[in-house]
Order: sequence, then C-alpha cells, then structure tokens
Amino acid sequence: MRTTGPARRGLSRALVRAPILAYRCGLGVLLGDRFVLLTHVGRTTGRPRHVVLEVVGRGEAPGSYLVASGYGGRAQWLRNVLAHPEVSYQVGRRRRDGWAYPLPSPESGRRLADYAQRHPRTAAALMAMVGHDIDGSPAAYERLGADAEHGVPLVLLSDTPLPPADAP
Repeated sequence: MRTTGPARRGLSRALVRAPILAYRCGLGVLLGDRFVLLTHVGRTTGRPRHVVLEVVGRGEAPGSYLVASGYGGRAQWLRNVLAHPEVSYQVGRRRRDGWAYPLPSPESGRRLADYAQRHPRTAAALMAMVGHDIDGSPAAYERLGADAEHGVPLVLLSDTPLPPADAP
C-alpha cells in the first residue's frame, strides 16, 4: 500500500488504526517493543488522540523511546505534541506519562540514519510507503531525518523532564 498522505478513509484508515484496537484490548504486548501507543491531546479539540508508531530507537533515560513522523510536519500527531507536549505512551504492557520532545535536526538525521543501518529493509519499505524516494545511503537518511517539515523528523518520548536548552 503506497500513500502520499496520512490514511483518512476506508480500509487504509482501518488498517492503520487496528494496532490501537490491539492496545485497547490489552494485546499491546503482542506488538513487542518495536511499537508504541502514543496518547496525546488534540491541539484544537483538547480531546485525547491515539496513534501507534514504530520505535526507531531508545533515548538516554530508561523508558524513553524515539519515534519518527513519516509525514513530517503534516502529521497530526506531531502537530498536536508540538502544541501540547504532555503525553502518555505505552510499549507492551508498560504505560508511562511524560513528554514529547522533537530532536534537533542534526541529531534527528543521525538517529534516522542509525535506524536505517540497523533495519535497512524496514526503513526502505517505510520510506517508500510514505512517499520518500531515497537511494538508501546513510547520508540520504540523515538528510531526510534532519528535514523537520518535509522529511522524517524524530521525537523523543520520555517520562524524565529534559533540562532547558539554555541550561549549562
């Protein structure tokens, strides 16, 4: 299934939303530690929203995960967590309350390239599915991860508050 935008209707939406149902039924453990159920707040409605995302890496703190926005700045979940960074997330049976922090562009690019080296076929398939035609080189993934608007920026989910950017 190839799409150039988020699934909005019919069968493609049902397929994309099926893992959310699995988590709601207590079957999130079947998805292992490669997927995370992210619960965030809608930026205009203020209502809880849910999305299941692939884990592309781990953060420095225990229980922190990196997820990618395949649709860049167009992804509704990304726009929501930028407006309201307080989130809940679940991997397997473990649920945590925390925050969503967009990674700085250079780090986002490096981490996406690292993911692509560890999972080359999965990364290539995911990039093709969301409409990114790249040559598969680490440099191409790095450029794609560093482009916050049209690329695939990464977001850190953590239950540990990060220090302010201007802290020593």
